[in-house]
Amino acid sequence: MKIIISPAKKMKTVRDFTGDLTVPLYLHKAQVLVDYLKSLSPKERKILWGCSEKIAEENNKRINDMDLGAGLTPALLSYDGIQYDYMAPAVFEDGEYEYISDTLRILSGLYGVLRPFDGIVPYRLEMQAKTDLWGYKDLYDYWGSEIYDEVRDDDGIIINLASKEYSRTVERYLKKDDLFITCVFGDLADGAVVQKGVYVKMARGEMVRFMASSHITTAEELKTFSLSGYAFDEKRSSEKELVFICRDPEKRSNKNE
Repeated sequence: MKIIISPAKKMKTVRDFTGDLTVPLYLHKAQVLVDYLKSLSPKERKILWGCSEKIAEENNKRINDMDLGAGLTPALLSYDGIQYDYMAPAVFEDGEYEYISDTLRILSGLYGVLRPFDGIVPYRLEMQAKTDLWGYKDLYDYWGSEIYDEVRDDDGIIINLASKEYSRTVERYLKKDDLFITCVFGDLADGAVVQKGVYVKMARGEMVRFMASSHITTAEELKTFSLSGYAFDEKRSSEKELVFICRDPEKRSNKNE
């Protein structure tokens, strides 16, 4: 079983990590992308990133100084976003780190796919960025089936906790023997399941934490997830989509108070 999640746009550097780092599997392809970004003008990069002047200025400096072998932070601790806040990887215990190391994979526009303790640098490059990349029409074309090849293990079970932008890199290469299970987190409104961005990210992070603490090894065990008022909805679920409805929103909104 493998779990796939999206990266976050914001990143940070952790200076006091003392554990061992692994080398990203597709580092050579990441370097090609860095060289491509360095070949662009600051204005071209800003258009590619689709961001504000301030964010462009910060990331242009990153690109100009970028060295994929220096100032590294483990991928699991590098991303700074809602999903990662609710995953809370900094407080995982030893057994949970081992589980996450084996099962969790972070999809990335720059690195392709990352294991939790791969050493990386801060960057900005979304998978759906409209690139004119030497001979490739976009990043989906550039990465091809390589991301799928890495996240697909012997049992063919992939738990999808990624956004559509990133899960697409895997879904387009699925084979008939694969079991690609998407977890849906929502609220009921007039009988329909409504997914709200912030709450979905929160729940995805909590699902990863739940899987790590419970050492989940089967899709069936996922159905016991009940953090922040969520409960599995059998009637709205299928073999390839597990739906969790928030039955008690107060638990969700007050969890950090």
